[in-house]
Amino acid sequence: MRAERALLVLASAASYPAGLALGHPWLLPILNTTPAYVVLVRRLRRGDRGGAVRAMLLWALVLAVVGTVALASWPAPTDALVLGGPAYRDEMHRWIRTGEGAEVSLRLFLPQHTAHLAAFSLLSLATASVVSILMGSVLMNYMSFYVASLTRAGVPLWAVALLGWQPWAICRVAAFVTLGVVLAEPLLRRLSPAVRERLPTEGRRRFLLAAAAGLLADAVLKAALAPSWGIWLRTLLP
Repeated sequence: MRAERALLVLASAASYPAGLALGHPWLLPILNTTPAYVVLVRRLRRGDRGGAVRAMLLWALVLAVVGTVALASWPAPTDALVLGGPAYRDEMHRWIRTGEGAEVSLRLFLPQHTAHLAAFSLLSLATASVVSILMGSVLMNYMSFYVASLTRAGVPLWAVALLGWQPWAICRVAAFVTLGVVLAEPLLRRLSPAVRERLPTEGRRRFLLAAAAGLLADAVLKAALAPSWGIWLRTLLP
């Protein structure tokens, strides 16, 4: 298990220099996703749902940290290499500088989050989470692209570390990761005898409740903190 975890960390971290060097925007999320999905399936085949969730949370942490550092320090422009990156960066910088946008409007961000949740859930059920985790990699990368852009814009490193990844975004990522594991199970049960035999149907509810709590925390924290968060960042942008 430790060796598997170490390989997951190393392969996920290596996916950034490899994906950026290869220069095709879809290769980066594909390379991000591959080691995570292999570990997810292996753990579910062993009947270890909790281990699969923990591995995927570790994977998301590696993507957030290594992705941000790689995109902040890459010697060439990465705008064309991160799907959705420039658009998300521009949207977030507009929010920081003006206090306007979906980030501070429940009326705007709640439908967007609901649509993302519906798409992610349907893709998880339809593809045993292959496509939804790929979608998750795309989302992680454009969020990392935004956080890296704060460094490139001159925001102090301590502030990027504290304010770049907002707590509501972290809650949302954790919730989606957990859902990705649980919603992969129905199709994997049909395709894999090992999953059918070893993975108990009991115990899913607590993970679904944990994911629901994360999604609720995302909405509540975003509504409560985003206006002040934008002001704090505004004072730090040159």
